[in-house]
Amino acid sequence: MPAGAGLRKGTRHTFSRGFRTKGFVPLTTYLRNYKVGDYVDIKVNAAIHKGMPYKWYHGKTGRVWNVTKRAIGVEVQKALGTRYMRKRLHVRVEHIQPSRCREEFLNRRTANDAAKDAAKKAGQPPPVVKRQPVGPREAVMLKGVTLETLTAIPYDIIKEGIKL
Repeated sequence: MPAGAGLRKGTRHTFSRGFRTKGFVPLTTYLRNYKVGDYVDIKVNAAIHKGMPYKWYHGKTGRVWNVTKRAIGVEVQKALGTRYMRKRLHVRVEHIQPSRCREEFLNRRTANDAAKDAAKKAGQPPPVVKRQPVGPREAVMLKGVTLETLTAIPYDIIKEGIKL
């Protein structure tokens, strides 16, 4: 019998929830405030069927473009051939969570500003705050190691004989 081709086809494991997290929805999900411009991750909660996005959007990150009473408007970039389309969809709050995609950038920006202010107060030139690529590892000299040469032992089929 052929498989179905419904909207939730192939989501048996994608939408499944973790151990001891099935059924209930934590209260913080409803008490969170979202503002226009926030980054959010779409993470479908299979226990709530209302306002559920299509399975392709599960795991995608987007920006909030609209906030309504029960849903959040999220704008996602979707690759279509060689270009990206901006897809706007309304998703209920149970299916989204704040994204941590900008967390590292914001921390780095704060640290860079603090370093610049400290250098300015000390009367020094501003430090280089650009990220540098990781270079090659330092060379290591091995001490107390002896070299050992390995050679293959020749195999003589006539000398060994064929054993049946």
